[in-house]
Amino acid sequence: MVVKLPSVAGAEKGPDADAEEAKRLPRTSRRGRLVAGCVFALTFLLVLLSWVVMIRMPASSFAGPLPALTEAERDLSKGLRKDVRALAVDIGERNGRNPLKLRAAAAFIEAELKGAGYDEVRKQSFGSAAFVNLEVEIRGTTRPAEVVVVGAHYDSAWGTPAANDNASGVAALLALSRAWATKRFDRSLRLVAFASEEPPHFQTAEMGSLVYAKSLREAGVEVVAMLSLETMGYYRGTKGSQQYPFPLSVFYPDVGNFIAVVGDLSSRSLVHQVIASLRSHTQFPTEGAALPSGIPGVGWSDHWSFWQHGYPGVMISDTAPFRYPHYHTPDDTIDKIDFAKLARVVAGLQRVVVELLAR
Repeated sequence: MVVKLPSVAGAEKGPDADAEEAKRLPRTSRRGRLVAGCVFALTFLLVLLSWVVMIRMPASSFAGPLPALTEAERDLSKGLRKDVRALAVDIGERNGRNPLKLRAAAAFIEAELKGAGYDEVRKQSFGSAAFVNLEVEIRGTTRPAEVVVVGAHYDSAWGTPAANDNASGVAALLALSRAWATKRFDRSLRLVAFASEEPPHFQTAEMGSLVYAKSLREAGVEVVAMLSLETMGYYRGTKGSQQYPFPLSVFYPDVGNFIAVVGDLSSRSLVHQVIASLRSHTQFPTEGAALPSGIPGVGWSDHWSFWQHGYPGVMISDTAPFRYPHYHTPDDTIDKIDFAKLARVVAGLQRVVVELLAR
């Protein structure tokens, strides 16, 4: 006797059964899968495009043990320490609430520039507290109308001696000024110490660099590059010592041992020029980014002022609050600064700016 067993569901599917079953799926289910696939593909393309446009930099960052300082770098380190001490220890907090000390800082910078060999230190006074920007110029020989600006703010936030933010940047500016006082370049170079970068003047009409950049635009000056020297002296080699605004931690290291070059998207070419130059001749870790200006930290220095007037600008920084735990506190003192590493960075920047002046 033949017993006919009941069929098992799906056991007798033909070769086109899956296709037939797919046709019987609800239309909304098929549409959902299609939308999800498109969203994933679009997200992947956006991440890839962002990496190519904003994150990818020329050449590779230096890695491995740092070489011994050269004799010139050791001398540079001593000079940087002397200048930071003068600003952050001998003078201390310097801002609109401490106008005498702010004027003392300006007088110190002016004396150092004159001592370096600059006959004329131009002063730009402005604002309710009679703030002063200080400028020296090395006029170009063959293309004097093209100007490279290197600047740093010398005021401090309230309640801090501001050794790193930003006596380190001013010390770097003075070191660069001494290296170039007797040199001549194709393009013109302007070295500027800015007043009133810190709150409550930050990104207001009384911000020193904004006043200065506006005056350049009104005079029709062609600025081809602006480098803002900002909070440059703090380095750590431990994991977790470096933070970022979301989502940049996906792309960058979590060890705070590098100098950063940061610009907005319109300054992307300048970011690449500076990074390529640093990496070609400076044995020190470097990271670069050309990012939307609205990301926290991207515009937090004097380069922002130049963007407002259509000039390319970048910030050279240890990333300030994203690494430095003493940012804008009374503990921002001279003992926090690694002068050997700062000297390596400044020596690298000497060559960077010389290349920009010869382009």
